[in-house]
Amino acid sequence: MRIGIVSPYGWDSPGGVQVHIRDLARYLIAQGHFVSVLAPVYDENSPVEDFVVPAGKPISIPYNGAVARVLFGPVAASRVRQWITSGNFDLLHIHEPAIPSLGLLACSIAEGAMVGTFHVSAPRIKIAFAIAPFVEPIVEKLNARIAVSEVARETLQIHLETDAVVIPNGINLKSFAGAAPRLEWQLGKTIGFIGRFDEKRKGLSLLLEALPEIVKVHPDIRVLVAGPGDQDDFIKDVDPALAGRITFLGKLNEEEKRQFFKSIELYIAPNTGGESFGIILAEAMATGVAILASDIDAFRSVLEDGKWGALFANSSAQDLAIKANQLLASQSTLDQMAAASPEGGARFDWSVVAEDILDIYEMVREEGQPVTLAADSRIWNRMMKGLGGN
Repeated sequence: MRIGIVSPYGWDSPGGVQVHIRDLARYLIAQGHFVSVLAPVYDENSPVEDFVVPAGKPISIPYNGAVARVLFGPVAASRVRQWITSGNFDLLHIHEPAIPSLGLLACSIAEGAMVGTFHVSAPRIKIAFAIAPFVEPIVEKLNARIAVSEVARETLQIHLETDAVVIPNGINLKSFAGAAPRLEWQLGKTIGFIGRFDEKRKGLSLLLEALPEIVKVHPDIRVLVAGPGDQDDFIKDVDPALAGRITFLGKLNEEEKRQFFKSIELYIAPNTGGESFGIILAEAMATGVAILASDIDAFRSVLEDGKWGALFANSSAQDLAIKANQLLASQSTLDQMAAASPEGGARFDWSVVAEDILDIYEMVREEGQPVTLAADSRIWNRMMKGLGGN
């Protein structure tokens, strides 16, 4: 099968959607399919995977409590047309087709067999309501819709009054087997955080708010912080007595991420909202580490209401500290949680997830037509006019 996949976000920026698309593409290629991924890329001369076609440089816009790096407009539309024309695709798989980026362009420009995956979890986004009249007829062109979680599905139902089948994000379970700790990161009794720590919704400030109460019970506790962000700007507002317990590791590659999980006793995910799935929890489970996460809907779903990790009340530093202290007080509990984690992570292996996606592909391919350019440009013209395009 010739499959075209559209990434809405900058390929060379960190993000769960890009990781999902990359790993799905690799799995499909390994199964013998032809895959081409169209994506925004900051530097088109920088090395990218050979299946990636750069569509141009993205711009950064505030979106859903974070910064989305997207590409839109007439020039981007021209790139989409060229890619579709040269790809001779049996099917397009468009990620986030309802936001102003390449996915929305591709869905409006193409005709034929198309699948859309919706990742966003945000019940009330003003911009979504503003553009909904222009997006709805475009999304209706999709032959099938996938949501990565029930939360993402509910978001789709609220904004566009349509439904989707739930297929979660995937991980390569085998790649996590045999992960080993990194000696210089084993700092005694250690808790870990990973994420873009300068984004408030990722919750590092909440973890640090809870840290004094954790220190009272566990005076030797250390904190490993991994992920992109301005370390100096963040640490300047932290109590020096606490700052000395924190080690910033910066952005990690995939192997370093596995080493990170193996080097800590408790992984804490204090995210306060805006998460549609929680791929980092699936990766933590696959590696084998005890988990404590906020009880936001997406995390409750991934952890099956506490079956595969402990939960604390969202945005409550007090409850975070209480739950962390209870877990850290029992090494046997931590060990049991870590040993059980890979079983929870196995639910998200690509051998399960991608096969469900392929079932959707086959259904759509049988019902639809090969991908072509849309002959009718009225939807495109209406959308561009409504979104302020030319």
